[in-house]
Amino acid sequence: MFETVLVANRGEIAVRVIRTLRALGVRSVAVYSDADADARHVREADTAVRIGPAPAAESYLSVERLLEAAARTGAQAVHPGYGFLAENAGFARACAEAGLVFIGPPADAISLMGDKIRAKETVKAAGVPVVPGSSGSGLSDGQLADAAREIGMPVLLKPSAGGGGKGMRLVRDEALIADEIAAARREARASFGDDTLLVERWIDRPRHIEIQVLADGHGNVVHLGERECSLQRRHQKIIEEAPSVLLDEATRAAMGEAAVQAARSCGYRGAGTVEFIVPGGDPSSYYFMEMNTRLQVEHPVTELITGLDLVEWQLRVAAGEPLAFGQDDVRLTGHAVEARICAEDPARGFLPSGGTVLRLREPQGDGVRTDSGLSEGTEVGSLYDPMLSKVIAYGPDRATALRRLRAALAETVTLGVQTNAGFLRRLLAHPAVVAGDLDTGLVEREVDALVGGGVPEEVYEAAAAVRLEALRPRGDGWTDPFSVPTGWRLGGQTKPVSFPLRAASGEPVAHTPRGTHTVAEDRVSVILDGVRHTFHRAGDWLGRDGDAWHVRDHDPVAASLTRAAHGGADSLTAPMPGTVTVVKVAVGDEVAAGQSLLVVEAMKMEHVISAPHAGTVAELDVTPGTTVAMDQVLAVIAPADASPAQEEKP
Repeated sequence: MFETVLVANRGEIAVRVIRTLRALGVRSVAVYSDADADARHVREADTAVRIGPAPAAESYLSVERLLEAAARTGAQAVHPGYGFLAENAGFARACAEAGLVFIGPPADAISLMGDKIRAKETVKAAGVPVVPGSSGSGLSDGQLADAAREIGMPVLLKPSAGGGGKGMRLVRDEALIADEIAAARREARASFGDDTLLVERWIDRPRHIEIQVLADGHGNVVHLGERECSLQRRHQKIIEEAPSVLLDEATRAAMGEAAVQAARSCGYRGAGTVEFIVPGGDPSSYYFMEMNTRLQVEHPVTELITGLDLVEWQLRVAAGEPLAFGQDDVRLTGHAVEARICAEDPARGFLPSGGTVLRLREPQGDGVRTDSGLSEGTEVGSLYDPMLSKVIAYGPDRATALRRLRAALAETVTLGVQTNAGFLRRLLAHPAVVAGDLDTGLVEREVDALVGGGVPEEVYEAAAAVRLEALRPRGDGWTDPFSVPTGWRLGGQTKPVSFPLRAASGEPVAHTPRGTHTVAEDRVSVILDGVRHTFHRAGDWLGRDGDAWHVRDHDPVAASLTRAAHGGADSLTAPMPGTVTVVKVAVGDEVAAGQSLLVVEAMKMEHVISAPHAGTVAELDVTPGTTVAMDQVLAVIAPADASPAQEEKP
């Protein structure tokens, strides 16, 4: 076994790998950018090395700086985690050339399986069924469009070099194929540095099932059962479980053997995942989609039902050890479900969020595990992936695991940064999820009901109670009646105290407290219409059952003056902290309602800023590359019917 291992990653996966290194008595080396100088993975490692400024291209994606850090700390091996350089064949080769062991598959296997086109051809030759689609690499836009028409709508555009659903586009309307190809190329180029695309037949109401494989350097390959990953949003997995309720033992064995053959076809070594698309109505008809040549985000559910530490076996295989068990020794016991906690706001269309973690409570206990990179004080920015942590529950059966996970998500508190925890809790209670009737489109179909219906009244009641309590006089002795927040006036008339408030996902309201309340430093309870509501609190943040609300004071006068200053024109603001990547207009341009004006990117997600109405670009405050904060003004659009006086800047 190695003496020292460098973890070439950050966040929850770095913390996860460090945990196993510590258990094995292996010295861990963390790396960090300036944005992560006080991050949890840095504090938990035995030592840590700064590798550059905040942008990933100048730190976590810098092969030279990572190798230098390994040399400085005497590391013998590098664990890449997932994301960043985990599936970069060039990095694997550079590690070998530097005398370091890359804890992952051979570079040739990464290269082969990282090219979806070559991967499909390779596994097809090994007898593994594949999804019908285009053939050949380097297809032009026209060739891709022709292939899509030949296959027939709907089709799925996929980056050849990528994974994780990034850059994937489902196209149902043939008239949109050219625009979707351009958008898919742009996102693929930004995410992977390669805009090569392929096109595949779209299977309606499919299920996404993947097989975990483990291979050593002595010719042994086994599979560790499947994971159901059908609960997705925008092709991104959000809930995963093991095993799948869809498969019977015969289908499980057949898919497992197909995954083993796929791994053998590329000379695989280490832990990897073979992903299949499966028609829900016919699970025996499964098709290879891709192979992820790394540890998967959802690996904990496999660990819980097999009793194996996959990171430990990655290390042992990389150190040259043979697998200590065969296929017949693998036993799947119980059920496990995982939920990905991401920095995003479901109430605002799942836009990426950011901020400082003011209060943190992560569930642990019987049957519950949390893998996290968070701590109180953590700054969540827009430069890296939005996933913050994972909550995993295990039980003797699926119903128990689901119940435990729902309860764990209700206990999750991450105030200061908006997350999807409450949304995931509601998703896990959906009747179709409880019944195991899943498909990859379920979340999108049910999203409106799962997001919820606005800001509950008790949230405003609690926010007003906090403000009312802050106004109460402190100390003994005489109290000036004008300082008491009772609304008392000369002449005996009383006007109720009202607080102008605004939640990030709601309209401004003027709320007058009308219930009984108890306010503490970290909690607030209100009794409204005979029902007690208790919230966690930190600053202007309130949280309950996984949901959180940032309720700020609202200044209606200032808002009115701002509107007047622009002559009634509409200010377009950044919906999330991020970077402006595309600017399509200039000051003075006439625009149509709904016209795309700007593109803001954050956490590997693009958001298009469109014109709210027809008019003229009166102001434009950004250029490509501008870093923007949430709610920062990007542009001002004067209405088409505005008078010349209105259009002039004050």
